[in-house]
Amino acid sequence: MFIGDREIIEAALFAAGGPVDLATLKELVSKKKKTRAIVLSLIQEYHKRQSGLDILEVEGKYVMQVKPEYADQVRSVAPKELPSPVLRTLSMIAYHQPLLQSDLVEKRGNATYDHVKELEARGLISRSPEGRSRILTTTQGFAEYFGLKSSDPEYVKQKIIELVSEQGQTGLDKWLGVKPTVGVTMGYLSLMFLLGIDNFKVVEPYKPTEKDILRIKDVSKLVISKGYGEKVAEYFNGEIIEVQAVTFDDLLGTIEKLSPLGNKDKVKAAVEKVSELKEQYLSKTLGITTRVKPATDMVARLITDMKLNVSAGGLLVAPDYGLSSEGVDVSSGADILVPSHQNAVDDIVKRVCQRYDAIINGIDNGTNNGIDNGIDNRTDNGTDNGTDNGTDNGTDNGTDNGTDNGVAEKDFKV
Repeated sequence: MFIGDREIIEAALFAAGGPVDLATLKELVSKKKKTRAIVLSLIQEYHKRQSGLDILEVEGKYVMQVKPEYADQVRSVAPKELPSPVLRTLSMIAYHQPLLQSDLVEKRGNATYDHVKELEARGLISRSPEGRSRILTTTQGFAEYFGLKSSDPEYVKQKIIELVSEQGQTGLDKWLGVKPTVGVTMGYLSLMFLLGIDNFKVVEPYKPTEKDILRIKDVSKLVISKGYGEKVAEYFNGEIIEVQAVTFDDLLGTIEKLSPLGNKDKVKAAVEKVSELKEQYLSKTLGITTRVKPATDMVARLITDMKLNVSAGGLLVAPDYGLSSEGVDVSSGADILVPSHQNAVDDIVKRVCQRYDAIINGIDNGTNNGIDNGIDNRTDNGTDNGTDNGTDNGTDNGTDNGTDNGVAEKDFKV
């Protein structure tokens, strides 16, 4: 069955129940430049028809309505629009149901009693006794009024969230009396406390069960590791915030992304704390000349951030998780192991510090054990024990009061 732009615009004007602007209609059709011409054509067609409906242009918007001469005859069956305060009360009932009337009054004030009476009279909600109060729920009439496929409370709740969320970040707070809930994994949980983000829920988005997915659908924003957004979007239609915290720069970027959700003072303090730590660790690595070899991209980013020298023959630095997703043991033969999220501390700031410490301490230990870039019988142009047969400025065993092993000792005073 072919559905043309003309039919879509006609259906949209009928379904809207009120004025619709041209920009909104353009979003519904394929040939956007012809939208106004189609609307004007429909206006002429309806004007010529011997029917009870008409299409009018009102202050730049278009509305399909009953012709004035039929208004009195159909007034008794026409649904009355809900005033905004009553609609807001109904939204809260639909979202929080089953809801105690006393709790609703506490949220919305004494005018709620009149709202509830009107909603019950219209058949949109039902009330049943519960102690000294009443339990409020939506009805089948509610589903029919809003064109919903089901009156199931969970289905209604999800549709309410979808509709309200279109109004932006303030929608949930304004209409449903709740602040947007942030879903966060255990790995980023400490960020919630660090930034003063109060309304959060710990979730499992990476390998979720059906129960996990239902839990995730209760949140409006989801904080996950970078690279998982496309996969998570298959079952979550809220806002996905992809973050990372391998390096201090990553952490600062993540704080910036989450700052609108946090407490202003705590966010500022977090930025200052992380920036100070970054400077401290950079000062520790400033004099290091030992070369390293990263085993993974994650480690390479750490080494770049620390401004260390890289060489194919350098100390092998690898994450400690062993097998990669491709089944390769990336930790095998490593001189330095960097804690991954599996073996790191819970506090995200301490976790980053732990990685930097592991590399710095690993270089220090490797040098003290005589494996600083090939001193353990591996390089120095085929010499014995790295001495160059006594030609290192005329010294024996490469000591010369500050060269070879002596240099390493000097360079690692951090």
